[in-house]
Amino acid sequence: MTHAFQDRIPDNLCFGCGPGNVDGLQIKSVWSSTGESVCTYQPEPHHAAGPPQFVNGGILATLIDCHAVCTAIAFAYESEGREIGSDPPIWYATASLEVRYLRPTPIEVPVEVRARIVDSDDRKTRLSCTLTSRGNTCVEGEIVAARVPADWRGDN
Repeated sequence: MTHAFQDRIPDNLCFGCGPGNVDGLQIKSVWSSTGESVCTYQPEPHHAAGPPQFVNGGILATLIDCHAVCTAIAFAYESEGREIGSDPPIWYATASLEVRYLRPTPIEVPVEVRARIVDSDDRKTRLSCTLTSRGNTCVEGEIVAARVPADWRGDN
């Protein structure tokens, strides 16, 4: 069984991807057989936009942002030949996020978020993301995730 990236990243309290945030979205991302990462998420009624049948744009941006940043973290661990969550911990933060809303996203069915690595070096990873519903691309995103130092979290 493949465990989600987020379940192996220790002490993650992020609203979008932190399993430790009981009020958050708690997304789960895994590698697909195509080399992309994938996350399937079922929006809740309280994630509605103005019209109750569509997902709020901020929630959609959060899904893309968090899925991409967790993908960058997983990719960095993999590039170093280490298990996700092993010491020393690897953390990334969003350096830039560009989101393009192409069509309303229905709230009553799951969405699928896919990310692929565009390029990466030891400081930054650039990713491209799509969010689809019912086979239609609803949102596209470009993310730059920046590797942050160990003391970024304030643990030290």
